[in-house]
Amino acid sequence: MRLLIIEDEQRISDLVGEALRQAGFVVDAVFTAADGEAAVRANVYDAVVLDLGLPDGDGLRLLADLDRRPDKPPVLVLTARDSVEDRVAGLDAGADDYLVKPFAMIELVARVKALLRRPGGALGLRLEAGNVAFDTVGRDVQVAGLPLPLARQELAILEHLMRRLGRVAPKAVLEDKLYGMGEELESNAIPVHVHHLRRKLLEAGADCAIHTVRGVGYFLEAG
Repeated sequence: MRLLIIEDEQRISDLVGEALRQAGFVVDAVFTAADGEAAVRANVYDAVVLDLGLPDGDGLRLLADLDRRPDKPPVLVLTARDSVEDRVAGLDAGADDYLVKPFAMIELVARVKALLRRPGGALGLRLEAGNVAFDTVGRDVQVAGLPLPLARQELAILEHLMRRLGRVAPKAVLEDKLYGMGEELESNAIPVHVHHLRRKLLEAGADCAIHTVRGVGYFLEAG
């Protein structure tokens, strides 16, 4: 899953980004409202972490703009504005959650996951395909009850394929889900990750298989 951080303080942005990456997310980070608007227009995000005190405008205006989008991602406001009036204004403008600085990083990660677990959100508690089970919160996979260690990219691919069980996931969509802005992407990166994932599932005795649709993408079939 891909997240966007809009935060003008470099240190906070770096810390939040690293914590979310360790939790298994792909993270993009920008530092102004204008860049945030551009990023949301160019990419599909599962959630946004938004600071309100941005150098080129009030984050509330950006929040209101996001709220009018038909494909609006859930937004966690991260700000030093701690009065009741500020919180009400943020929620009324379209925030799905509101966290005041300073904050505990584990709480921020938990709140992002909670947003994604809401009805219609991107994060289900448990995905299943045959004897393969994926705990999307704990980020671990089991095959017939036994743990299957996977790399971050393999986890992301398997999760997306399990969410689209039986349906083709285009290669370009998988690239968007696995890599953030500015990350160098080799042309064969997805096929290589799929190859490793397919081998690990086979060796673990999974009763589901990844199929390739040449020139299009991949799909997972159970049974």
